[in-house]
Amino acid sequence: MTDLFAIDKAVDRPLADRMRPRTLAEFAGQEHLLGQGKPLWRAIEQGRAHSMIFWGPPGTGKTTLARMIARTTSSHFIALSAVMAGVKDIRSAVAEAEQHRHMSNRGTILFLDEVHRFNKSQQDAFLPYVEDGTLTFIGATTENPSFELNNALLSRARVYVLRSLTEEDLLAVLRRALSDEERGLAGAFDVSDESLQLIAVAADGDARRALNLLELASDLAENGKIADGTVTEVASGSRRRFDKQGEHFYDQISALHKSIRGTDPDASLYWLARMLDGGCDPLYVARRLIRVASEDIGNADPRALQLSLSAWEVYERLGSPEGELAIAQAVVYLACAPKSNAVYKAFKAAIRDAQEKGSLEVPMHLRNAPTRLMQGLGYGEGYRYAHDEDDAVALGESYFPDDMDRVKYYHPVPRGLEIRIREKLEDIEHRARERTDKKDQ
Repeated sequence: MTDLFAIDKAVDRPLADRMRPRTLAEFAGQEHLLGQGKPLWRAIEQGRAHSMIFWGPPGTGKTTLARMIARTTSSHFIALSAVMAGVKDIRSAVAEAEQHRHMSNRGTILFLDEVHRFNKSQQDAFLPYVEDGTLTFIGATTENPSFELNNALLSRARVYVLRSLTEEDLLAVLRRALSDEERGLAGAFDVSDESLQLIAVAADGDARRALNLLELASDLAENGKIADGTVTEVASGSRRRFDKQGEHFYDQISALHKSIRGTDPDASLYWLARMLDGGCDPLYVARRLIRVASEDIGNADPRALQLSLSAWEVYERLGSPEGELAIAQAVVYLACAPKSNAVYKAFKAAIRDAQEKGSLEVPMHLRNAPTRLMQGLGYGEGYRYAHDEDDAVALGESYFPDDMDRVKYYHPVPRGLEIRIREKLEDIEHRARERTDKKDQ
């Protein structure tokens, strides 16, 4: 009776949990880590555990690998989630590990899922017990460890990067579930190759999601057949991986920005589509385009900034999908526009000088003189009104502080409108030098 109860309990577990790989042979993907001779493969095969961090998207096998390492090293396994655990749970785990160490001479692997959710003091709580060998620490995170984990913890653990599963990997996972008589759905359902392909695409690199979609479709099966229409309906609600404000968010907006900067409208549209498909707020993209227009196009084509502002306004007024098309129009225009970061570089250099040179006085001839007292003190004296000069340019006039040499921050590029701007500034400089030379003669 006890055995039957255990079997029923196992069957009631979700398919994704039941189908966790038990051996390296069952593990899908991650050949760069688990290929024969690779460091992690050797650690598992030889039964040697060391502290490590698994960094990768959901459903790539982080928890499964931790359990597999504990099993092959005959270690006691403690699993915690940083979403729910605290320092009290860490102390309890340490006490449990010390008990196993003294009573059975077994090491303990402490697995902490979502480790990036622990603050600095919580992460520091592990360090003494990792140092003295009480615990072998394995953390799992979907966020970049460089930003989310303490340097002290990172220095004691090796980081392994797990990659999203390919469609071929996911198809292998699905077919194993359909053929596994012990834990899977062997002989229970008939499903077409086209439907399996659709599930693999919808799972977007996540094995857990693939198995959950298969299980959901199987719950809706009729007469032992999972209809193609059922799979289409189940898969249609699946979103691509985006993870707002997380690693994928910043990777994709970076890819969009760099594709525009690289004058590739097609790649730019692809990354825009990826972000919108993943649930990104279109207004965030519109705001980022304004940055791109100023940073990477600037005065080479000033219309880029205006078009970006217009796209933002269109989306605010019309919403989706009309507003998204306006954003796409702006993306293509910016990608095709002539590029210049001259203003961006000039502004950064000016900011640096303003910060480093201190509060230099405004020259007397540039000061405002609204009162007689200020006029009597010489405010505004000697100022040359540009509109009274030829071509509205006061050749040779100095507009920098008296204690600061003239600095050339802005260097227009030979592209777009900045060609004309460059010619004008060079002409002004040439005439100013001629004026100075005549004065010196």
